[in-house]
Amino acid sequence: MIRDANKSDCINLAALSLGVWLQTYSIDGIRTENSEYALSTFTEVHFEKLLHEPKYKLLVFVEGIYLRGYTLINLDSQFKDAENGFEIEKLYVQGPFQGQGIGQSLLSEIKIRYGNRFWLYTWIRNKSINFYKKFGFRDIGQYNFKFGNDIIENRVLAYGRA
Repeated sequence: MIRDANKSDCINLAALSLGVWLQTYSIDGIRTENSEYALSTFTEVHFEKLLHEPKYKLLVFVEGIYLRGYTLINLDSQFKDAENGFEIEKLYVQGPFQGQGIGQSLLSEIKIRYGNRFWLYTWIRNKSINFYKKFGFRDIGQYNFKFGNDIIENRVLAYGRA
């Protein structure tokens, strides 16, 4: 079931985020920059703050008492222009449940609730690029940022754009 996140979800959102982020971005091993970022960012308080920000929408995928995935949407964020729509900042599914349609369900719910023009960026080494392209995203650019001493190359992918 997909629903809006609430305060009681925040601790589970933090735990799920830590696992997914470290599994995705620490594929070469754990290093200080990764640990500091993950532990300072993915906190219960961080998610509670997001719930009160009007520009953010936070949807969770739950089965019974278990949180299996979520998406964080930033309705105000644009890539280059409004034609690309709003940004999906996070689409995280816990590792054991990837490949079971949870990510597709969350993307479909985003289209129903908020419209079918959106974009995201993802690390070039992230296996999710193939998932997004299979869903119909197109590569529209590059977004790099500095993390520690490294430049992290990302691809910008858009959905619903001609």
